[in-house]
Amino acid sequence: MRDPGTIHLVEGPVGAGKSTYCARLSLARGIPHLNLDEWMVTLFSPDRPQDDFLPWYMERKERCLQQIWQVACSILDTGSDVILELGLVQRAAREAFYALVDANDYPLEVTVLQVPIEVRRERVRRRNEERGSTYRMTVTDEVFQMADAAWQPPDEQEVTARRVLEIDP
Repeated sequence: MRDPGTIHLVEGPVGAGKSTYCARLSLARGIPHLNLDEWMVTLFSPDRPQDDFLPWYMERKERCLQQIWQVACSILDTGSDVILELGLVQRAAREAFYALVDANDYPLEVTVLQVPIEVRRERVRRRNEERGSTYRMTVTDEVFQMADAAWQPPDEQEVTARRVLEIDP
């Protein structure tokens, strides 16, 4: 049996440049990039309610994460690496993911992008206007604030335990 590939988990707050970073990493290393936002937009965006979308979103996010995990395992089991951009903004979600990785004995590299809020807010506004290659959906200032408030950066314990690489791209 082959050694499994490595999971390259990339996380960070909204507007940190995760999709751009992952796309470059994917091209540089020739490995697939699985992006939760792409799956969510493709599968569910037409059905998104206008109001009170958070419960609707969370249920679908969980289903997407489960399916992305299955696809990632298929890739990893061939010996290939995979880049995962999963929106694990809260520590508890990352810990649950780490437990899944550990239970399956996959190698893991975690990169967290750290960018000042003013830069991120401007990036998101520009992305909304330009609708370039990393545009998936319009992120209003209100949604930006909500997403930013939800972000829990790794603490010292997580950084040490998981050897998290924190970068400002």
